[in-house]
Amino acid sequence: MLRKPLSKKISLLLGLGAIVGLMGLYTLISYWQHQINPADSTIPTWTQLGDGVRKIIEINPRDNQRWIILDSHATAMRLGMGLVFGILGAVVLGLLMGCFDVWEALLVPPMSLLAKVPPTAALAVFFVMVGTGDNMFVTMIAFGILPSLSQSVYLSVREIPEEMLFKAYTLGATRTELIWDIIFQMILPKILDAVRLQIGPAMVYLIAAEMVVGDVGFGYRIRLQSRLMNMNVVYPYLALLAGFGFAMDYSLRKLQQAGFVWYVRKN
Repeated sequence: MLRKPLSKKISLLLGLGAIVGLMGLYTLISYWQHQINPADSTIPTWTQLGDGVRKIIEINPRDNQRWIILDSHATAMRLGMGLVFGILGAVVLGLLMGCFDVWEALLVPPMSLLAKVPPTAALAVFFVMVGTGDNMFVTMIAFGILPSLSQSVYLSVREIPEEMLFKAYTLGATRTELIWDIIFQMILPKILDAVRLQIGPAMVYLIAAEMVVGDVGFGYRIRLQSRLMNMNVVYPYLALLAGFGFAMDYSLRKLQQAGFVWYVRKN
Protein backbone atom coordinates (compact mmCIF):
# COMPACT_ATOMS: atom_id res chain seq x y z
CA MET A 1 0.00 0.00 0.00
CA LEU A 2 1.35 3.41 -0.98
CA ARG A 3 2.09 5.90 1.83
CA LYS A 4 1.24 3.39 4.54
CA PRO A 5 2.14 5.11 7.84
CA LEU A 6 4.92 3.68 10.01
CA SER A 7 5.00 3.60 13.78
CA LYS A 8 7.24 6.17 15.51
CA LYS A 9 9.46 3.37 16.81
CA ILE A 10 10.09 1.92 13.35
CA SER A 11 10.68 5.39 11.88
CA LEU A 12 13.20 6.17 14.61
CA LEU A 13 15.00 2.86 14.15
CA LEU A 14 15.19 3.34 10.39
CA GLY A 15 16.59 6.87 10.82
CA LEU A 16 19.20 5.75 13.33
CA GLY A 17 20.06 2.79 11.12
CA ALA A 18 20.70 5.11 8.17
CA ILE A 19 23.05 7.27 10.28
CA VAL A 20 24.91 4.23 11.59
CA GLY A 21 25.18 2.92 8.04
CA LEU A 22 26.73 6.18 6.83
CA MET A 23 29.21 6.12 9.71
CA GLY A 24 30.10 2.52 8.91
CA LEU A 25 30.61 3.36 5.24
CA TYR A 26 32.90 6.25 6.18
CA THR A 27 34.88 3.94 8.46
CA LEU A 28 35.43 1.47 5.63
CA ILE A 29 36.47 4.17 3.15
CA SER A 30 38.88 5.68 5.68
CA TYR A 31 40.34 2.25 6.45
CA TRP A 32 40.89 1.43 2.78
CA GLN A 33 42.46 4.83 2.13
CA HIS A 34 44.91 4.44 5.02
CA GLN A 35 45.84 0.98 3.83
CA ILE A 36 46.94 2.60 0.58
CA ASN A 37 48.56 5.62 2.23
CA PRO A 38 49.01 5.50 6.04
CA ALA A 39 49.88 9.23 6.08
CA ASP A 40 46.68 10.23 4.29
CA SER A 41 44.85 13.20 5.82
CA THR A 42 42.04 13.66 3.31
CA ILE A 43 39.85 10.96 4.89
CA PRO A 44 40.92 10.97 8.54
CA THR A 45 40.33 8.06 10.90
CA TRP A 46 38.11 8.44 13.93
CA THR A 47 41.23 8.93 16.05
CA GLN A 48 42.38 11.77 13.80
CA LEU A 49 38.90 13.27 13.90
CA GLY A 50 39.06 13.17 17.70
CA ASP A 51 42.32 15.13 17.56
CA GLY A 52 40.60 17.68 15.31
CA VAL A 53 37.69 18.04 17.72
CA ARG A 54 40.10 18.67 20.60
CA LYS A 55 41.83 21.31 18.50
CA ILE A 56 38.49 23.02 17.95
CA ILE A 57 37.32 23.06 21.58
CA GLU A 58 40.65 23.72 23.31
CA ILE A 59 42.13 27.19 23.75
CA ASN A 60 44.36 28.01 20.81
CA PRO A 61 47.78 29.26 22.01
CA ARG A 62 48.09 31.76 19.13
CA ASP A 63 44.98 33.83 19.82
CA ASN A 64 44.00 32.50 23.26
CA GLN A 65 40.51 31.69 21.94
CA ARG A 66 38.38 28.58 21.58
CA TRP A 67 37.60 28.22 17.88
CA ILE A 68 34.24 26.58 18.53
CA ILE A 69 32.99 29.53 20.59
CA LEU A 70 34.49 32.23 18.38
CA ASP A 71 33.27 30.80 15.08
CA SER A 72 29.87 29.63 16.35
CA HIS A 73 29.05 33.06 17.74
CA ALA A 74 30.04 34.88 14.54
CA THR A 75 28.25 32.51 12.16
CA ALA A 76 25.11 32.21 14.32
CA MET A 77 24.74 35.97 14.70
CA ARG A 78 25.16 36.61 10.98
CA LEU A 79 22.80 33.81 10.00
CA GLY A 80 20.18 34.76 12.56
CA MET A 81 20.12 38.45 11.65
CA GLY A 82 20.08 37.69 7.93
CA LEU A 83 17.16 35.28 8.33
CA VAL A 84 15.19 37.70 10.50
CA PHE A 85 15.50 40.61 8.06
CA GLY A 86 14.89 38.38 5.04
CA ILE A 87 11.81 36.74 6.57
CA LEU A 88 10.28 40.02 7.72
CA GLY A 89 10.79 41.62 4.32
CA ALA A 90 9.46 38.57 2.50
CA VAL A 91 6.31 38.39 4.64
CA VAL A 92 5.51 42.06 4.09
CA LEU A 93 6.14 41.92 0.34
CA GLY A 94 4.32 38.60 -0.02
CA LEU A 95 1.24 39.93 1.77
CA LEU A 96 1.25 43.07 -0.36
CA MET A 97 1.52 41.05 -3.58
CA GLY A 98 -1.15 38.59 -2.50
CA CYS A 99 -3.66 41.10 -1.16
CA PHE A 100 -3.42 44.04 -3.57
CA ASP A 101 -3.48 43.84 -7.36
CA VAL A 102 -1.42 47.02 -7.71
CA TRP A 103 1.42 45.63 -5.61
CA GLU A 104 1.13 42.30 -7.41
CA ALA A 105 1.64 43.97 -10.79
CA LEU A 106 4.48 46.09 -9.41
CA LEU A 107 6.45 43.52 -7.39
CA VAL A 108 5.90 40.06 -8.89
CA PRO A 109 8.08 40.63 -12.00
CA PRO A 110 11.15 42.00 -10.13
CA MET A 111 10.84 39.37 -7.37
CA SER A 112 10.68 36.64 -10.01
CA LEU A 113 13.77 38.11 -11.68
CA LEU A 114 15.77 38.59 -8.46
CA ALA A 115 14.97 35.05 -7.35
CA LYS A 116 17.04 33.80 -10.29
CA VAL A 117 20.15 35.83 -9.34
CA PRO A 118 22.58 33.73 -7.23
CA PRO A 119 23.71 35.89 -4.28
CA THR A 120 27.17 34.33 -4.42
CA ALA A 121 27.56 35.69 -7.95
CA ALA A 122 26.78 39.19 -6.68
CA LEU A 123 29.44 39.23 -3.96
CA ALA A 124 31.25 42.14 -5.60
CA VAL A 125 28.02 44.15 -5.58
CA PHE A 126 27.58 43.58 -1.84
CA PHE A 127 31.20 44.62 -1.24
CA VAL A 128 30.55 47.94 -2.96
CA MET A 129 27.17 48.56 -1.34
CA VAL A 130 27.79 47.63 2.31
CA GLY A 131 31.52 46.87 2.63
CA THR A 132 33.01 43.62 3.91
CA GLY A 133 31.87 43.69 7.55
CA ASP A 134 29.02 41.86 9.21
CA ASN A 135 26.50 44.03 7.35
CA MET A 136 27.61 42.39 4.11
CA PHE A 137 26.89 38.87 5.42
CA VAL A 138 23.48 39.90 6.77
CA THR A 139 22.56 41.71 3.55
CA MET A 140 23.62 38.78 1.42
CA ILE A 141 21.49 36.29 3.37
CA ALA A 142 18.46 38.61 3.44
CA PHE A 143 18.76 39.33 -0.29
CA GLY A 144 19.28 35.65 -1.03
CA ILE A 145 16.11 34.38 0.66
CA LEU A 146 13.76 37.37 0.28
CA PRO A 147 12.69 37.02 -3.39
CA SER A 148 11.86 33.31 -3.34
CA LEU A 149 10.35 33.44 0.16
CA SER A 150 8.15 36.42 -0.77
CA GLN A 151 6.88 34.45 -3.77
CA SER A 152 6.00 31.54 -1.47
CA VAL A 153 4.04 33.89 0.80
CA TYR A 154 2.33 35.46 -2.21
CA LEU A 155 1.24 32.08 -3.59
CA SER A 156 -0.01 31.00 -0.15
CA VAL A 157 -2.20 34.10 0.05
CA ARG A 158 -3.58 33.46 -3.43
CA GLU A 159 -4.57 29.92 -2.41
CA ILE A 160 -7.06 31.21 0.19
CA PRO A 161 -10.61 30.81 -1.19
CA GLU A 162 -12.29 34.06 -2.15
CA GLU A 163 -15.50 32.86 -0.45
CA MET A 164 -13.78 32.99 2.92
CA LEU A 165 -12.71 36.59 2.40
CA PHE A 166 -16.21 37.60 1.30
CA LYS A 167 -17.67 36.00 4.44
CA ALA A 168 -15.24 37.97 6.60
CA TYR A 169 -16.29 41.22 4.90
CA THR A 170 -19.94 40.28 5.40
CA LEU A 171 -19.34 39.80 9.13
CA GLY A 172 -17.88 43.29 9.35
CA ALA A 173 -14.13 42.68 9.18
CA THR A 174 -11.99 45.66 8.20
CA ARG A 175 -9.19 45.41 5.65
CA THR A 176 -6.56 45.33 8.40
CA GLU A 177 -8.43 42.63 10.34
CA LEU A 178 -8.85 40.61 7.16
CA ILE A 179 -5.12 40.67 6.45
CA TRP A 180 -3.72 40.07 9.94
CA ASP A 181 -6.47 38.09 11.69
CA ILE A 182 -7.47 35.82 8.82
CA ILE A 183 -5.02 35.76 5.91
CA PHE A 184 -1.83 35.97 7.96
CA GLN A 185 -3.03 33.40 10.50
CA MET A 186 -3.94 30.95 7.75
CA ILE A 187 -0.66 31.21 5.87
CA LEU A 188 1.64 31.32 8.92
CA PRO A 189 2.23 27.52 9.04
CA LYS A 190 3.01 27.61 5.32
CA ILE A 191 5.48 30.42 5.98
CA LEU A 192 7.21 28.16 8.51
CA ASP A 193 7.45 25.45 5.85
CA ALA A 194 8.94 27.94 3.41
CA VAL A 195 11.42 29.22 6.01
CA ARG A 196 12.56 25.66 6.71
CA LEU A 197 13.38 25.29 3.02
CA GLN A 198 15.40 28.53 3.09
CA ILE A 199 17.70 27.50 5.96
CA GLY A 200 19.97 25.45 3.69
CA PRO A 201 20.41 28.13 0.99
CA ALA A 202 20.96 30.81 3.65
CA MET A 203 23.78 28.74 5.17
CA VAL A 204 25.32 28.26 1.73
CA TYR A 205 25.31 32.00 1.08
CA LEU A 206 26.88 32.74 4.46
CA ILE A 207 29.60 30.10 4.28
CA ALA A 208 30.52 31.15 0.74
CA ALA A 209 30.87 34.77 1.83
CA GLU A 210 32.87 33.84 4.94
CA MET A 211 35.23 31.79 2.79
CA VAL A 212 35.93 34.82 0.61
CA VAL A 213 36.17 37.75 3.03
CA GLY A 214 35.57 36.41 6.54
CA ASP A 215 38.15 36.71 9.31
CA VAL A 216 36.13 34.55 11.69
CA GLY A 217 33.29 32.08 11.34
CA PHE A 218 32.74 28.57 10.03
CA GLY A 219 33.43 29.44 6.41
CA TYR A 220 36.67 31.22 7.27
CA ARG A 221 37.88 28.33 9.43
CA ILE A 222 37.00 25.71 6.83
CA ARG A 223 38.85 27.63 4.11
CA LEU A 224 41.92 28.12 6.30
CA GLN A 225 42.11 24.52 7.50
CA SER A 226 41.43 23.15 4.02
CA ARG A 227 44.47 24.98 2.71
CA LEU A 228 46.52 23.34 5.46
CA MET A 229 44.93 19.96 4.63
CA ASN A 230 43.66 19.66 8.21
CA MET A 231 40.59 17.71 7.18
CA ASN A 232 40.25 16.35 10.72
CA VAL A 233 39.19 19.91 11.61
CA VAL A 234 37.13 20.56 8.46
CA TYR A 235 34.90 17.49 8.86
CA PRO A 236 33.84 18.31 12.45
CA TYR A 237 32.98 21.83 11.30
CA LEU A 238 30.82 20.39 8.53
CA ALA A 239 29.14 18.13 11.09
CA LEU A 240 28.49 21.16 13.31
CA LEU A 241 26.94 23.02 10.39
CA ALA A 242 24.69 20.06 9.64
CA GLY A 243 23.69 19.79 13.28
CA PHE A 244 23.02 23.52 13.49
CA GLY A 245 20.79 23.45 10.42
CA PHE A 246 18.98 20.34 11.65
CA ALA A 247 18.33 21.96 15.04
CA MET A 248 16.79 25.02 13.38
CA ASP A 249 14.63 22.88 11.11
CA TYR A 250 13.54 20.66 14.01
CA SER A 251 12.64 23.68 16.15
CA LEU A 252 10.49 25.18 13.41
CA ARG A 253 8.78 21.83 12.81
CA LYS A 254 7.98 21.46 16.52
CA LEU A 255 6.70 25.05 16.63
CA GLN A 256 4.44 24.28 13.72
CA GLN A 257 3.14 21.11 15.36
CA ALA A 258 2.48 22.89 18.65
CA GLY A 259 0.86 26.04 17.30
CA PHE A 260 -0.97 24.80 14.20
CA VAL A 261 -2.43 21.38 14.92
CA TRP A 262 -5.12 21.91 12.30
CA TYR A 263 -2.51 22.36 9.58
CA VAL A 264 -0.37 19.38 10.64
CA ARG A 265 -3.38 17.06 10.72
CA LYS A 266 -4.56 18.33 7.36
CA ASN A 267 -1.18 17.58 5.77
